[in-house]
Amino acid sequence: MNNSDILFLYDAKLTNPNGDIDEENRPRMDYERSINLVNDVRLKRYIRDYFEQIGKEIFVGKVDGETVNATERIKRLFEKYDGKVNINKLSKEQQTWMLDQLIDVRVFGATMPLKSEDKGSSMTFIGPVQFNWGYSLNKVTLVESASITSHFGSDDKNDGGNIGKDYRVYYSFLAFHGVISGHRAAHTRLTDEDIHLFDKAVIKSIPLSATRSKVGQYPRLYVRVEYNSPEFLVGDLRDLVSLAETEGLRSISEVQLHVDALVNKLLEVRDEIAYIHYWQDSNLLLSYEGLQGKLVDLIPTELADKLVSVL
Repeated sequence: MNNSDILFLYDAKLTNPNGDIDEENRPRMDYERSINLVNDVRLKRYIRDYFEQIGKEIFVGKVDGETVNATERIKRLFEKYDGKVNINKLSKEQQTWMLDQLIDVRVFGATMPLKSEDKGSSMTFIGPVQFNWGYSLNKVTLVESASITSHFGSDDKNDGGNIGKDYRVYYSFLAFHGVISGHRAAHTRLTDEDIHLFDKAVIKSIPLSATRSKVGQYPRLYVRVEYNSPEFLVGDLRDLVSLAETEGLRSISEVQLHVDALVNKLLEVRDEIAYIHYWQDSNLLLSYEGLQGKLVDLIPTELADKLVSVL
C-alpha cells in the first residue's frame, strides 16, 4: 500500500461540533482568531460508529451496550476464536486473527494491555491513518447560550428538573487534514478494501451519527490523493484552499471555496499521483482560475484521468 494525503471539509450550522468538557461543553475555540476547533478524537469516533453501524467489529467501543476495559474487550472478542486462548500471551497467529477482526485497529491503531510472542507488557499498533485537529476556514461566533431543562429532578431532591447550558456555533466550515502511511499499513494489516470503506465512512458517518447537538453537520468535500509510493507526501492540503469570504457566514449557500493552489500543487506533483479519490456535495461551490463549479468540471485534463469517485 502507498501513502495518501486527505482533505476533508464539512460544515456545522447551529450545532456544537466538539464540546470542551473543561469549559461547560462550549465549542472548542481559538478565541484570539475566532476559529472553531475540532479534535481528531471526535472525527475518529464518528468513523468508528459508522463501522459499527454497518456490522464491523471495533476495539474502541461498547460491547453489547456495556462499557468494558481493554482487557475485557479482547477477552470477549477471543471467545469467538476457535480453540483455547491465553489472552495474557497471544501467539502470532492469534494476533493476526485479532487484527483481521478489528477494523478500527487496522485503520487508527491502538495500545492493548496484552502480551504476545514478539511484544512485551502491551501491544502497540501505530495506526496508518492519522488526522490532526480540524479548524474552521471562516471566523466563527457563538450563539448566546440557551438554558435547557430536564424534567427529571436530581438524585438528592425533587426540584422539578436540572438546568444546563446549550452552546452552539452560528456557522463553521471545518477542514481536516489526514495521512495514510503505506509502511504502517503493513504493520496493522490494513487492506485496500479497508481504505475504500474508510473513504465512505468519512463521508457518511457524521450525518448518520447525529445527536441533538450535532444535527446540522454535513460533509461538503472529500479528497484523498493516493501516491505511487510509500515515500511521498505533499503535506497539509488545508494550506492550499481558502474561502472567498471568511466573516459573517451562516450557511453553505454563502460559501465559495478557492482551490487554485490545491489544483496547481497537484499538477506540479502529478507524476507522483496514482489516483485522486474524491466526493463533493452538490451545494458546495468551488472556484478555480475564475471558473466556478464542481471539481470534476474544473480540474485540468492532465489530472482528469486520475479522478476516481468515492460514491
